[in-house]
Amino acid sequence: MLAAGALFLAMLPNVGDAEARVATVLAAHGGTDTGMPPPRKVGQAIIAIEDRRFYQNHGIDVVSVVRAVWDVLTTGSPQGGATISQQLAKALYVPDDHTVGAKLRTAGVAVKLDLEYSKPQILEMYLNAIYFGDGQWGVAQASRAYFGRPPEDLDWAEASLLAGLPQAPSIYDPTRHFDLARQRQQDVLAAMVDTGVLSANEAHAAYAELTALGR
Repeated sequence: MLAAGALFLAMLPNVGDAEARVATVLAAHGGTDTGMPPPRKVGQAIIAIEDRRFYQNHGIDVVSVVRAVWDVLTTGSPQGGATISQQLAKALYVPDDHTVGAKLRTAGVAVKLDLEYSKPQILEMYLNAIYFGDGQWGVAQASRAYFGRPPEDLDWAEASLLAGLPQAPSIYDPTRHFDLARQRQQDVLAAMVDTGVLSANEAHAAYAELTALGR
């Protein structure tokens, strides 16, 4: 079994160029690299809503992988559950991962990313490579566009709104669908309470604070 797994990983793309691929994405869209360390509040909000076991898993969440494969087999469409490493693998290496085989390749590349890079590096690459709606690629570009300042300067209200966008950036685009973005922000804040990042009172205050974009 271990030998088969090692052979499968060996057949997948080498991930040593992941940072270069992220740089290519940013250059293509006029984005800016955040550098290290990744912005704290946005990073914590993203982890809470997208992959709360990010620091414990090894690139994949076995339960979520099984669920996604079952969804493909029974409905033809996977229903979320991808780790941050898997989402980064999809963005950089397996853009069309709607089949079982592609899902397995994405999972394998996620494992390779986890073996090659530290968790902060993976989070930083993810925040730089993903789309935040309204033509904004990467968290630095999105933060400046929506709030007029870099992501490391955002408060919890702004960070939680931003963290909700990658799931469906066109649907939650705050410039066009601010009410939907705010509904998604509630999910992010609830996840942050569940994971102990914020207290219920802090989450309530964060939601109450942001009633319009700061740009």
